[in-house]
Amino acid sequence: MSERKVLSKYYPADFDPSLLGRSRKPKETGPRVQTVRLMAPFSMKCVACGEYMYRGRKFNARKETPQDERYLGIQLYRFYIRCTRCSAEIIFRTDPRNQNYIVEKGAKRNTEPWRRGLEGELDESDEARLDRIEREMGEADGEEERNAMAELEAKTADAKREMAVADALDEIRSRNARLERAGREGSGAVEVVVPADEQLRRQEAEDAEAARRAFAFARTQNMLEEPMEEEEEEEEEEDGEDDGDRNGRNGVAGSSRAGPGVVGAGSEESVATTAAATQTKPAPTVSTDMPPPPVPSFKRQVKKKKDHAALLGIKKKQPLV
Repeated sequence: MSERKVLSKYYPADFDPSLLGRSRKPKETGPRVQTVRLMAPFSMKCVACGEYMYRGRKFNARKETPQDERYLGIQLYRFYIRCTRCSAEIIFRTDPRNQNYIVEKGAKRNTEPWRRGLEGELDESDEARLDRIEREMGEADGEEERNAMAELEAKTADAKREMAVADALDEIRSRNARLERAGREGSGAVEVVVPADEQLRRQEAEDAEAARRAFAFARTQNMLEEPMEEEEEEEEEEDGEDDGDRNGRNGVAGSSRAGPGVVGAGSEESVATTAAATQTKPAPTVSTDMPPPPVPSFKRQVKKKKDHAALLGIKKKQPLV
């Protein structure tokens, strides 16, 4: 097996380098031709068989470089391909003047809608072409000038709008300052116009606040009156018990002095006095309303510590004293 990269070559024993003469062929005349692989730069139709060949189809072509054909120093190239169906020869060349290609033989270019307005430009002279370019440049300059005027008008309109907004803002600030100063001085000459919906909403809020305050005041009054009534009832009960004890002691003393008949009279009088006291005692009023909430107490409550010793199995020692 031979080496892939040959470093030394074999020369036979009878090798004579002088016998290797340099062959000189006559110089080729005419255009230089080379085989290339290209894609069709446009879609075309063969005139021999009617076969359509789309743009981008690949061909093995011969590229010819004619030395005497140039345009403003740009070399023209000619390509030879064959139809994919009938193998008829098709020839086209480059056109640097129009930045395109021209079919010379064997095919016809398909219709290209985007190039319909360029047919007249193919036959125009250099002077006409220069005039057309100058005219297009002048139109572009005029359009740029018109665009500049439109931008200036837009900037002017924006500046006017900003000035109007600034003036309105200054007016609002001055009015707010005037109203604040009038309210601080206590002057009622300035009246602020309030919308009807806002005024109605404000009135409802004020009514709700007044009702809340009234209910809170009534609740506090009920909470204060109920302890006072309970204290009065307790005082009357204590007074009745004191009177009954006093009358009982008086009756016992009279019975010890006057005898058993007097004792009976004293007991009857004490019973009568206790009955009268019970009749004069006012009956407690029963309230049908909901009970008032308990009065919050701010007295510090000390919680008793839990004895966890029994749970942990620790026996406490009994104090000696």
